[in-house]
Amino acid sequence: MAENVPPLPRAKAPADTEVTLNQLMMPEHSNGHGNVHGGIIMKLVDETAAIAAMRHAQRPVVTVAIDSMTFREPVRVNDLVTCRARLTYVGKTSMEVGVLVTAEDPITGVTTHTNSAFLVFVALGEDRRPTEVPALAPVTDDDFRRFEEGLARQKQRLARRAQTP
Repeated sequence: MAENVPPLPRAKAPADTEVTLNQLMMPEHSNGHGNVHGGIIMKLVDETAAIAAMRHAQRPVVTVAIDSMTFREPVRVNDLVTCRARLTYVGKTSMEVGVLVTAEDPITGVTTHTNSAFLVFVALGEDRRPTEVPALAPVTDDDFRRFEEGLARQKQRLARRAQTP
């Protein structure tokens, strides 16, 4: 007897998955030097990326991997942090999301790129197991370039995973 599995939604363009999250950094987000804890930024990155992945999959998702995250510039109390996320690559059940983080001084308007990261998510089915997701349909040359780069990163992740005891 065939399962009643709804068909996958149509393929989506990367722009259709884009999410922007803004958060004003307050004293409770900081260390004793007036800088925001890196863990706070990492949490915002993960949340923004998860929303983009859920928007694409139209299902709950879980974080599988976070590629390296290098902090280029500090984020300070009273900065407006903006995380912009969009899908860059999609496999059968996994999705790579790129996130760009900036910090803006809302008084001066000066904005700095503080860090970027790629995160991988898996969509979950009703049984809480990985399930297939819609395809990603690149539109622009930049979309195609990011997709190819994401595919290369995914191949590297899988190769590292295969070498792990």
